[in-house]
Amino acid sequence: MSKFISVEEINIWKEGIDLVKIIYEVVKRSQLFKDYSLRDQIQKSAISIPSNVAEGYERESNREFVRFLYIAKGSCGELRTQAFIAMEIGCITKNDYTRIDSKSRKISGMIMNLIKKLRTAKTIKP
Repeated sequence: MSKFISVEEINIWKEGIDLVKIIYEVVKRSQLFKDYSLRDQIQKSAISIPSNVAEGYERESNREFVRFLYIAKGSCGELRTQAFIAMEIGCITKNDYTRIDSKSRKISGMIMNLIKKLRTAKTIKP
């Protein structure tokens, strides 16, 4: 099991930050900018992913880290649903939806792989 020295070393966290950037880019140039409620939900879901990875990591126990990783994984599904709704009502393009969907599914898979590793590991820090 790899040992992380800081949350910034965790690829899931990095990918989550990249996803947040994608969301903000899409919001700036789409109809989502005008739909405050859906825009805020989508941004919050995206921000929740790396935030929960960081919070779980800072708890310094595998059990707590896994718990927060599951929350981050749930946020991936929430984000995909909100992005699908945004596409269906014409706020974002199918291409933007596909980018968001693909990235969030990738992150979700990475989270599940880390959860499996953490369940068998004794420590996450050196």
